Formats: sequence, C-alpha cells, structure tokens
Amino acid sequence: MKLHRTPLFVKILIGAVLGGILGTALGKSAGNLKIFSDLVLQILRLLATPLIFLSLLHSILSADIRGRTAGKLMWILMSNTAIAILIGLLVANLLSPGLHVSLPPPTGGVDNKPFDPLNDLLGKIPKDFLNPFANNEVIGIIIVGLALAMALRGLRSSEKHAARIDSLVGYIELGRDVTMKMLHWVFDLVPLAVMAIVARVVGTTGFGPLVNMAWFVGSVILALLLMFVVYLIRLRLGSWVRPGVYLKGAFDAFALAFSTASSAATLPVTFECATKKVGVREENASLGIMVGGTFNHDGTALYEAMAALFVAQAIGMHLTFSHQIVIVFMAIIASVGAAGIPEAGLVTMLAVFSAVHLPIEYVPLLLPLDWFLDRCRTTINVAGDLASTCIIDGKVAPQRVLEQNGLTASDQKIPGTLRPTHHPSGG
Repeated sequence: MKLHRTPLFVKILIGAVLGGILGTALGKSAGNLKIFSDLVLQILRLLATPLIFLSLLHSILSADIRGRTAGKLMWILMSNTAIAILIGLLVANLLSPGLHVSLPPPTGGVDNKPFDPLNDLLGKIPKDFLNPFANNEVIGIIIVGLALAMALRGLRSSEKHAARIDSLVGYIELGRDVTMKMLHWVFDLVPLAVMAIVARVVGTTGFGPLVNMAWFVGSVILALLLMFVVYLIRLRLGSWVRPGVYLKGAFDAFALAFSTASSAATLPVTFECATKKVGVREENASLGIMVGGTFNHDGTALYEAMAALFVAQAIGMHLTFSHQIVIVFMAIIASVGAAGIPEAGLVTMLAVFSAVHLPIEYVPLLLPLDWFLDRCRTTINVAGDLASTCIIDGKVAPQRVLEQNGLTASDQKIPGTLRPTHHPSGG
C-alpha cells in the first residue's frame, strides 16, 4: 500500500537511479533488460488507441458549443494549439537539443526511408470499420472517431435520437474511465521501463547522454515561455483584460496547476479566478474554461512535438518537413486525447511517435524529466484556458468593471483607458 501511495514521479526517479546503478554494474549486458521496457510499452500502446478514440468521442459529444461564440472559441483554441506546436518545432529545429545527446541505436535500426505523408495518410484510411482497431492503426482510429463523433452530434438535434445518444455518451464516459483505470495499473510498471532504458543507455554510452538532456529541458521551457508571450499578445489585442490584470488575477490557478500537474483538477479555481479576480462574464467563463479546457492542451501538444524531434535528432533519424506536418496534425489530435489528467500525455505520445515511424522504446527515457516538465506544460494549458476566456469575453468590459473604474463602454474605444485599480472581487 505504501508503494501504491507513493507518487509516480518519485517511483520514476527511483527507477532512474536504479537504472544508472545497474547500467554501471552490468555494462553493455544491461541491454538485456530491454525486455522489461518493451513489455510495458506494448501494454501502453494497447491502451493508447482506445483512450484516444473514447476521449475524442466524449470531447466532441459532451461539449456544449453552439453559435458564433462557439465558432470563435474553437478558432482561438485550434489556432493556439497550432501556434504552440509550431513554436515547439521551431525551437527544437533551431537549438537541436537532440544533437547534444547520443543515444544507442534502436533495436530495429533507424528508419530514414523517404516519407510521403499523403500516401502514408491514404494508406491509413480504414478499409473497414474494425481494421484500424485490429492493427492498432492510430491515424485510422482517429479518422473513424472523428467521423463517428460528428455524425452522432449531427443526429443529436433530432428528438428521435437525442435520448439514445445521451445514453451512449454515458457508456463512452464509462469506457474512457475503465481505460484510465487500467492505465493506472500499468503506470505502476512504468518505473520498471525507466530503469531498463536508463540502464541500457548508461551501460552503452555512459552518463553523458543523461546529463546532456538538460538541453531538452531548457528548450522546452523556452518554447513554453514563448507560447505564454503569445497569449499575452493575443490578450492585449483581442480583450478588454490587460496583461497585468490577467497575471495578477490568474496567479492562484497557475500555482495550483503547477503543484497538481492536472488542468482538470484546477478547473474550479481557474473559473473562480476568471470571474471573481479578473472579472470576465460568467457565461463566457463557463464556455472558455469548462468547455474550452477539454480541447485546449497547448503545452502538451508543444511538448509531444518537441519530444519527437528531440528523439529523432538523438538517434540520427532525419525528420523532414513532411514528417513535421504529420507531427503537427497528430499532436493536435493527441492533445485532445490527453484528457487533462496527469501522465495521460505519456500514452498519447506513443501515437505521435508511431505516426512518423519513430521507435517508441525511448519514451521511458523522457519520464525522469517529465515530473517537472508536466507541471510546466500544465501551467501553460491553464494559462491558455484563461487567455482564451478573456478573448471570448470581448473588447468591452462587463458593466460592473466599467462602473468601478468610472467609465462607460464608449470610453474603452480609447486604447489603454481601462486600467482597474483593483480586482472586481475587491481583493
């Protein structure tokens, strides 16, 4: 019970330390431990596809988004996610953190065959409904999931089918929760995979690659900070909320997001910060945070894109522009499947790697760093939720905020006029 109650990141760090010791003691024969990491990754890959499929269905069917405001929200969220991934890829291409880390070659060798994303995508289009699930084809499952979710959502407006689809959503949610329950069983085995891959790296190349992974951590933090700047710029251009008010009002949400590494657990505090401390309208906060939070995982998408490029650089695999376009697409979809809970991004990362034929055996090597980077990217996810909510709230402040500042709506047409001396909550 004590082992079960120990936080996963602590067990992962213990696994990394034991891996270093075993790698030093066993030398190159530590590669025989690879069977343990292969077993864990195989189980994780088994659960990755139903998690993404069920999360996509649940997210699209349960999201209460309608009308022009909903369209604006989806544009903000999708554009933010695309910008985040592009920033991640740009930083990874410019700084090339993987070139500072020389990892042992993958078991099956490096795949540097010419990559045609169009033909690859056409080859992944399902020939029948069950084929993608039988062959664990992530892209095919995503195509089936998106088509099925949109068709069901279209039928939901009919009184004839509405009740049945509502019942179906409950079963989908049950299926997703069952998948997550099994995932948590597998998470107890993840430290074993970390131990095995760390032992193999240390036994083959020494501690140098592990130390040099600090380049990857620094690159990810830089990319996340750049994304935060993008939020502030979009906020200044598209909302009545000024960046200073946003930063002061959102502090509690940022602190909780960093401490829990869960954007879902932070939702109530994020909502209260938006409505009570920043001062946005409650109906827009409900849409931007409660609904938008389901789709917005910018930090996760950025991290998974950078991780793919980092591993490719470290093993000498060249990812072309075509590869990186596929990474953008898969990271957007996988970020929705991350479900806003700790460690789920570990599973969806397997989908991103598989889409560009990257060996997934190196994923456990990233986990000793993930306990810290997970908190950083979750904070960015919450920052994106709040910034999107403020933009949805428009360029004219609520009446109560205007009255507290002695202004009218027409005064806001003058840039910089609205500068609250205190928060609407009186704090």
